[in-house]
Amino acid sequence: MELPRFLQIEPVGQCNLRCRMCPIQFRQDGPPHGPPAFMDFDLFTKLLDQFPDLNEIQLQGLGEPMMHPRFFEMVRQATERGIRVGTNSNLTLLNARRAELCVTSGLAELHASIDGASAATYEEIRVRAHFNRIVRNLERLVETRRRLESETPRVNIVAVVMRRNLDEIPDLVRLARRLEVGQVFVQHLCHDFGESSLPGHYAPMRDFVEAQTLRNENPGRIDQIFDEARSVARELGIDLRLPRTRPRLHPPGTPGRKRCHWPWTGAYVSYQGLAMPCCMVATPDRIHLGDMAEKGVETIWNGPEYTAFREALDSDEPPEVCRSCAIYSGTF
Repeated sequence: MELPRFLQIEPVGQCNLRCRMCPIQFRQDGPPHGPPAFMDFDLFTKLLDQFPDLNEIQLQGLGEPMMHPRFFEMVRQATERGIRVGTNSNLTLLNARRAELCVTSGLAELHASIDGASAATYEEIRVRAHFNRIVRNLERLVETRRRLESETPRVNIVAVVMRRNLDEIPDLVRLARRLEVGQVFVQHLCHDFGESSLPGHYAPMRDFVEAQTLRNENPGRIDQIFDEARSVARELGIDLRLPRTRPRLHPPGTPGRKRCHWPWTGAYVSYQGLAMPCCMVATPDRIHLGDMAEKGVETIWNGPEYTAFREALDSDEPPEVCRSCAIYSGTF
């Protein structure tokens, strides 16, 4: 099978914030549990060498990408090969030097994770973060881009909507306008962690999602707030994307790749080199399809684990981990 042209790589497997969305420290990569969980730079270049037709790469995972000491070298390495590079950041580490590197490294797009329009809501979700600092850092990036007369990186705000921050979506659109950010991408909680094989230490995450998912919210209230957000976006000229909050029904026999094309068109690789079926899986202890660092990209991509996963996803009995996914259900 032809190798994909889209690749997502997790540069860092450790977090610098604790989130209410991650109510337990289930990720035990990096300190204090072990050495820094950073992708080896030589492994990064080795992976790029094995994707000859790659045209886009997303440098993000569960960890904050800018924690990686060679993150911007990774960006340059890819852009010099003609690959478009994007990333996602919580902006806590964005100082003046990194703001300049965001522009000069060739980074094409930066998704700023901001899950609230007020300090109270944001800091309740992103524990140990400081809302005003995040706002200042985003202002710094926009100003640096203007000073250097660059159109890149294109910046947008990404927010995970839940019952806790639903009321603030219209104000998040207003915040984007104030910060000169043209797009707000709002997504639903990505996974309900409902698979029977879920490792036990993820149980609190499952409970959190059950408590915060909009599937348990009054549909009339959701419609009212979403309609207000759309109205504000039209008025202010903001490109607003809102998720579906109810599953999309598919007729029997709908091919899995029409519900989620990830395993056919994109690869997601952890900082250790483990291939996962998509970024929604998030961590390889839930499921992974082989070690690309050890066995090579093509061997894993066309290997028995990937093949079996694709066949299951293309059937009416998809893998359990997919049945629990917002992309598969159409609510992302």
